[in-house]
Amino acid sequence: MADLLITNALVVNEDQQQELDILIRDGRIEKIGSDLQGESAKQVIDARGKVLLPGMIDDQVHFREPGVTYKADITTESRAAVAGGITSFMEMPNVKPPTLTLAALEEKFDLAAAKSAANYSFYLGASNDNLEVIKQLDPDQACGVKVFMGASTGNMLVDNIQTLEGIFREAPGIVVTHCEDTPMIAEIEARYRAQYGDNIPVKYHPEIRSREACYKSSSLAVDLAKKFGTQLHVLHLTTAEELALFQAGPVKDKQITLEACVHHLFFSEEDYLTKGSQIKCNPSIKSASDRAALLQAVNDDVIDIIATDHAPHTWEEKQEESYFKAPAGLPLVQHALLSLLDHHANGTLSLEKIVRKTSHNVTDRYKLIDRGYIREGYWADLVLVDLNTPYTVTRDNVLYKCGWSPFESHTFKASIDTTIVNGQVVYQDGKLIERGAIGKRLQFDR
Repeated sequence: MADLLITNALVVNEDQQQELDILIRDGRIEKIGSDLQGESAKQVIDARGKVLLPGMIDDQVHFREPGVTYKADITTESRAAVAGGITSFMEMPNVKPPTLTLAALEEKFDLAAAKSAANYSFYLGASNDNLEVIKQLDPDQACGVKVFMGASTGNMLVDNIQTLEGIFREAPGIVVTHCEDTPMIAEIEARYRAQYGDNIPVKYHPEIRSREACYKSSSLAVDLAKKFGTQLHVLHLTTAEELALFQAGPVKDKQITLEACVHHLFFSEEDYLTKGSQIKCNPSIKSASDRAALLQAVNDDVIDIIATDHAPHTWEEKQEESYFKAPAGLPLVQHALLSLLDHHANGTLSLEKIVRKTSHNVTDRYKLIDRGYIREGYWADLVLVDLNTPYTVTRDNVLYKCGWSPFESHTFKASIDTTIVNGQVVYQDGKLIERGAIGKRLQFDR
């Protein structure tokens, strides 16, 4: 007897929509067909009227563990993620202590094995003095090497050009970059501080974290990747100008790829007036015209991947009056897929495009094994969505440890009905189903 049978689902997969049944056994998809109702299974889900997608694979999150767990941790945020239809995540190295050694990297894998409700991998961080560690990394050991070319502090801000060249030349696997030019930002900060002191209105955040600072850094990253043949993935692009640095086309054909994040596709600088520091993030949310250009670039296949950059802070931290004390970052994993389904509802993004950018392309870019597609033999990481049942975000239904969301009071057009991780139902009918640490370490074939 199989473990789970899903019947009558409208399956969106590999640029097609088909009504299909899915049979799952031992965590994997055993059969896909149009008439599997006769198969025996311990649990049957009749998905008539709903849409079945591959689970979202989020290649950029900050779950704050170890060292900053008063904001978030792997237990809480992985459960918020599966409630949002995210079945796998890749987590960033700017924790305490930062993930700058192979030992620290493996310690995070051990934490996730004991805690995570979703599948997981972790980035090794780059610093000004750990190039020898980076060179020792097995390319299948981690999802990639993260380089903060801006918007970080201390040793994780890699601002030495010789060090950058060494990383781009020597790093195994994929180099992922946060691109902002820190000296340019510091100069603009000083001008605004001279006028406003510490209490700079947050509406000026996109002018301080400027488009020019983004372009200068991202163009440097692209130039370095071309010079050294680096497999480069540029994270969370925010401006129309930067798009000209990248090429359209299938992700499998690219050496240099590009990501956008859900909040940059949803909010614009107009929202600072009502959201304030809730939407303060780095790189900053910019103009409505930038947002429109990013959405067009998703449709044109210039942008290859959509992620979250989930970065929670406490509500109290976000209420700081000082511009400089209010931290940058938003909690997003629970509502990311829903925000993309709003774009589908308004005719901007097709379901096929959403699936490709959140699942298929992540698998193809990172060379994941048996994830990101609805295929026989692949792990059963699936999300069933109801396009006809709205979902309103309230403080009561937010699952992040920080307890708040920038989408609070927003009613999304669709809702997450069921999330399945490795063949097990972990979220259904608005409730988490506790299965323990069922997430698995993501495997790569590079």
